[in-house]
Amino acid sequence: MAFWSSTSVFTSKVPRKILFMFTLSLSVTYLFYSLMSCYNSLQFPLQENYAYQGRLVTEETTFVTLREKLYSASQGFNEFTEAERTTAVPTVKDHAEAEQRTVEWIRTQASPTKSAAAYHTTALEREHQEFSTTDSELRVNCTMDYGVKKLPQAIIIGVKKGGTRALLEALRVHPDVRAVGNEPHFFDRNYEKGLDWYRDLMPSTLEGQITMEKTPSYFVTNHAPKRIHSMARDIKLIIVVRNPVTRAISDYTQTLSKKPEIPTFEVLAFKNRTLGLIDASWSALRIGIYALHLESWMQYFPLSQMHFVSGERLIVDPAGEMAKVQDFLGLKRIVTDKHFYFNKTKGFPCLKKPEDSSTPRCLGKSKGRTHPKIDPDVIRRLHKFYKPFNMMFYQMTGQNFEWELEEDSESRSSQD
Repeated sequence: MAFWSSTSVFTSKVPRKILFMFTLSLSVTYLFYSLMSCYNSLQFPLQENYAYQGRLVTEETTFVTLREKLYSASQGFNEFTEAERTTAVPTVKDHAEAEQRTVEWIRTQASPTKSAAAYHTTALEREHQEFSTTDSELRVNCTMDYGVKKLPQAIIIGVKKGGTRALLEALRVHPDVRAVGNEPHFFDRNYEKGLDWYRDLMPSTLEGQITMEKTPSYFVTNHAPKRIHSMARDIKLIIVVRNPVTRAISDYTQTLSKKPEIPTFEVLAFKNRTLGLIDASWSALRIGIYALHLESWMQYFPLSQMHFVSGERLIVDPAGEMAKVQDFLGLKRIVTDKHFYFNKTKGFPCLKKPEDSSTPRCLGKSKGRTHPKIDPDVIRRLHKFYKPFNMMFYQMTGQNFEWELEEDSESRSSQD
C-alpha cells in the first residue's frame, strides 16, 4: 500500500510529457541496436550491387554513349568541338573516383566482428581488382580522346590545287572519320622520322572509325608509292583530279600571291613560245600529266584501292561526289546535300553553318583566288599538249572526266 502511494506521489510530481519522451528514447535506442545487429547480412549484397553497376557502366555503355553522341552531332552539322572533348574526357576519371568513394564508404561501415570484416574486405578487393583491370587497360590503350592512335587506313594523295582541302573538310564532318588537319608530308619530307612519329600525329579513333590524312604532293613523289605500300598494302588512296590546264593556272596563282616578282604564266609555260615548245619540267605543268604519275602507283596498288574524285564535280555536285567517296571508304552516307551551300563570292560550295558557330565553315582566303588573265592562245596550246595524256589517264582509270568539253566551250566563247 505504501508502494502505490509513493508511486502516485512520484507521477504527480513528474510531468507526463517527460515520461513520454523518456519512453520514446528508450524505444528508438532499442530499435537502433536491433538494426545494427543484422547489418552484416545486409552489407555484402549492397557492396556487390555497387561493383556490378560500376562494371556495367565501364564495360558496356561508355563507347556506345560516345558513338551516339558522334552520330547525333553529325545530324545537326556539328563536329566534336574542343569544348566537348574537354567535357567528355573526365568521364572515366570521375567514374574511378566515384568507385573509390564507394569502396571507402563500405569499408567504414565494416562489421564489428573481425572475421566478418576480413571476409568482406577480401571479397571487396577481389571485386575491385576485377573491374579496376578494365579501367587500367583503358588508360594504357586509350588517349584523352577515348581512342587509340593508329596509322591511317586512307590517304588523300593528290593532287595539288585539285580540291583536296575541300574534300577533307567535308569528310571530317562524318562521325566515323578522324583526320589530321595539317599535311604531315611524311612520305616525301619526313620519312626518316619513322612510323612512330607519323602515328603520333594522327588523331585518336574509336573502334569502327577511319584515320585519314592528306598530302597532295605524295602523288608526284617517286618513292611515295613504295613507302606507303610497305606501311600498309591494303590502304585506300583518294586522288582528286582537275582539268590540268585550270589546275596549272590555279597553282601559278597561288605562287604569285606569295612571290609577286615571278615571271608571267606565259613565260614560264614555254621553252620557246614561237616554236610552241611547252616546258613540261615546270612543276605547275608537270603535276597535270596524271597518267605519268599514276603509272608509278599502279606498280604497287590495284585500281580497286584507288578512288578518283572529279574536282569539277566536287564544286557543282559536292553531295554526289561525297556519296561515292563514302561508299569507297565503306562509310554510311551521312554527309549529304543538306551539309552544303554554294558561296557565290568564292565560287564553290561551303559547309553549312554549325548550330554553335556564328560563321559558316568555308575554306580560307587561300582558296578561291581570282585567276590572272591568260592569253587564250596559250590556253589552247596547253589543252592540245595535255590531250594525249588525258586520253591515257581516262583509259587507265576507266573514267572520262570530259576535260575536252571545257576546251570546246572555251574555244567557242573566245570566238564570240
